[in-house]
Amino acid sequence: MSTVDLIRHVKLSTARLPLAVPISDAKVFTGRQKPMTEVVFLFAEITTEQGHTGLGFSYSKRAGGPAQYAHAKEVAEGIIGEDPNDIGKLYTKLLWAGASVGRSGVATQALAAIDIALYDLKAKRAGLPLAKLLGSYRDSVQTYNTSGGFLNATLDEVKARATQSVEEGIGGIKIKVGLPDTKEDLRRVAGIREHIGWDVPLMVDANQQWDRATALRMGRQLEEFNLIWIEEPLDAYDFEGHAHLAQVLDTPIATGEMLASVAEHKGLIAANGCDIIQPDAPRVGGITQFLRLAALADERGLGLAPHFAMEIHLHLAAAYPREPWVEHFDWLDPLFNERLETKDGRMIVPDRPGLGVSLSDQARAWTTETAEFGA
Repeated sequence: MSTVDLIRHVKLSTARLPLAVPISDAKVFTGRQKPMTEVVFLFAEITTEQGHTGLGFSYSKRAGGPAQYAHAKEVAEGIIGEDPNDIGKLYTKLLWAGASVGRSGVATQALAAIDIALYDLKAKRAGLPLAKLLGSYRDSVQTYNTSGGFLNATLDEVKARATQSVEEGIGGIKIKVGLPDTKEDLRRVAGIREHIGWDVPLMVDANQQWDRATALRMGRQLEEFNLIWIEEPLDAYDFEGHAHLAQVLDTPIATGEMLASVAEHKGLIAANGCDIIQPDAPRVGGITQFLRLAALADERGLGLAPHFAMEIHLHLAAAYPREPWVEHFDWLDPLFNERLETKDGRMIVPDRPGLGVSLSDQARAWTTETAEFGA
């Protein structure tokens, strides 16, 4: 078969994934956001002249989904007729097509779905899981559950979900903190630690809702629970504040999920603002950009725990030189025909080519708009 192949068709679609119950973290309890009821997805499906296909996605919680879709529609036609192997070149081409709206946030999150689809296509064409195409260091990754630890759930409900997660082979448990009443935070952390025992890894996530004084005080009180990390104790862009906490606390500091570009992550890394970095490939512009910042993080000796979208991040974490974590969310299960396997505290890299997922009939049913380019 000829190695020369060209992109023939691009299909964009946006779908609304409803959540079973409204979800609340600390941002809701501080009055900054309303409970989350859905996640909006941007899907990109790419087909070449030789019939190879790739699937990628980006997403937005609460707001921004329609903007991602609108921007992708404006620039996607630019890759028709191009060689799908030239992923970096195509990313740059699309970036410049929308340069007037910048190189972060919605502008690059719209490109992420296309970029990820091109990587999926390339790995499928090679007959390899994406992790193997990138150069895997491991065939499974430590995993922890987040979706059972939100603040809308009672402590008893969080305990029950933690038990279920451990029984399903998920290795760690993360719960949300950051309530206006810090004593309630400590009660919930103590309760879940007692419930799961000291051998199960435990993390907490304040979702940026503490000020510096509260974060330091809470960080000191949380030391006794032997946490794997404290996540987003401060505003995501307070690099200096996070750096101070990382320096004075024994518990590692994790952050980065809300940063929307490699440039922002470079600022965090340069400030020594975390022990564990948590980039999100769809949020920073796709796999092309994720790999750039992962190289920077490894150079500084940082741990890695990518945010959300385990269907993508499992492969990227498997290709990180240092032992990482991957976040287990079951919210996206209805979107795909396949499931990721967890066993003995780890998530198994599937042996299916590419990302190893395909869109379900339910995902098609939740689709609200589509746009197609090329033949």
